[in-house]
Amino acid sequence: MTIDLATTKLRIDKWLWAARFFKTRSLAKAAIEGGKVHLGGNRIKVSKEISVGDELTIRQGYDDKVVIVKVLSDRRGGAPQAQTLYEESPASIAKREQAAMARKAAGATARPANKPDKQQRRRLLELRKQFSGIGD
Repeated sequence: MTIDLATTKLRIDKWLWAARFFKTRSLAKAAIEGGKVHLGGNRIKVSKEISVGDELTIRQGYDDKVVIVKVLSDRRGGAPQAQTLYEESPASIAKREQAAMARKAAGATARPANKPDKQQRRRLLELRKQFSGIGD
């Protein structure tokens, strides 16, 4: 991967693709247009040019990543090279890990061990009718 040090500005969609946040530029474009990428706390357009030192907030799935642009590159390389293009803030890493642990803990208790049998399904249906007002 060649990094052009003379480049001082680069389109955000190209950089997100090169930094491997999104698999294609069109996915990066859709995320930007959908409000999933913010620069300095503000929504941006696809054609926005970023520079070294900019702080981006990128929402992927359940997680928000706060990254600082370290190097500009419009070429996509391997994952180790892509990770050199940015630095994720320690607060962002801690927040993502805490949220992942909370999701894991909530998911373990919310799922029943097995499917409800016929009698349990009828009880659940009666409860739903009772609280939704169906069949009154």
